Amino acid sequence: MKRFGWMLLASAFVAACQPMEVPQTSSADPMDSLTDAERAAIQRDAARVLFWTDEQRFDRFRAMDEYFPGRTVTASDARALPAGAPLPGAAALQQFIEDQRITGLMVLQDGTVRFEGYSADFGPEQRWTSFSVAKSLTSTLVGAALKDGYIDSLDDPLTDYIPELSGTAYDVVSVEDLLTMRSGVEWDENYADPTSDIARLYSQPYQPGVDLNIFYLSKLGRSAEPGTTFNYSTAETNLVGTLVERAVGRSLADYAQEKIVEPAGFEGDLFWQVDPVSQNIGGCCLMLRLADFARFGQWFLEGAPDERGGSVLSEAYRQAAITPATEFESAPGYGYGYQWWTYPGAYGAQGIFGQGITIVPSQNVVIAYVGNWPTAASDGRRQELQAAITRAFASTD
Repeated sequence: MKRFGWMLLASAFVAACQPMEVPQTSSADPMDSLTDAERAAIQRDAARVLFWTDEQRFDRFRAMDEYFPGRTVTASDARALPAGAPLPGAAALQQFIEDQRITGLMVLQDGTVRFEGYSADFGPEQRWTSFSVAKSLTSTLVGAALKDGYIDSLDDPLTDYIPELSGTAYDVVSVEDLLTMRSGVEWDENYADPTSDIARLYSQPYQPGVDLNIFYLSKLGRSAEPGTTFNYSTAETNLVGTLVERAVGRSLADYAQEKIVEPAGFEGDLFWQVDPVSQNIGGCCLMLRLADFARFGQWFLEGAPDERGGSVLSEAYRQAAITPATEFESAPGYGYGYQWWTYPGAYGAQGIFGQGITIVPSQNVVIAYVGNWPTAASDGRRQELQAAITRAFASTD
């Protein structure tokens, strides 16, 4: 039975979950059997995820499909990940992940597994929630839709696909502006502040049949000219997801099965959470096995090949996705492309509380990790993880 969180907020946050059977398939509407009151409760629960306790995160990040509705798709032919030579510092790296609340870490080199480790009773056949790692998958689906002809051009106005935003600050925003987080529309993504936009997004009163993401964003003003200023916004990646679903006429999960899950050779199911109007959430909330996060990274590194000997993406789009449209003056060598972070000699996907994929093309290395760090924004811990992996490669023990 699926447990969907009808959670109560008293003097402290307490979860009281009731079992409910809800479709978790690509074709069915996961919200179809729910009443408006139940949909409103799911929306309220989604607004509280950022403020779950440590214990709740450890429990629920591996079981979000039991707390929230979504779509599940399955690959038919898993890509083998053969064992490679173990990293020289594997023992120290295993101790590091246990100490640093990393529940799973996999390091691939040349497509072989050089390190695979778990902690906190998490294992290879379980899935973990990625949060914003989903953004890089959504970006990949934009590239696929562009190549398939569903999206004419990245220069298209967003309102061509989402006309409800006509007459708002999004009137002059292009698809590419959204992809690069440079819409110029006001937004505050402070995870620790309950009054920030990201915290308030799903704290709005439930309105049956209303896309609350579009509704919320339609009320915002402009802070900069489109294409000029980077401002990270999960809600805008949700818009990107809406754009893809409307352009393609399929859910993100269903399109991902064809364009990512099958060609990348996932072994386990992909679960992608939906919002109260049954759209997959483009900026967040998909679950995979650790090895399938790694498979996605390896497949993207190899050029996103399709099953016919071609590629899901044009090479021009793939390269643009991992080339910084914005370079951060405060952190030389770091930037942001099409929903991918760029680093010195590398690029990657990141999610709050310790999820990520890092790809180092010159070394043919892919690193995938999932975890439960104490705070949502944890850049210092990512740097510590990078240093620990570097030591594991270089160790002479």
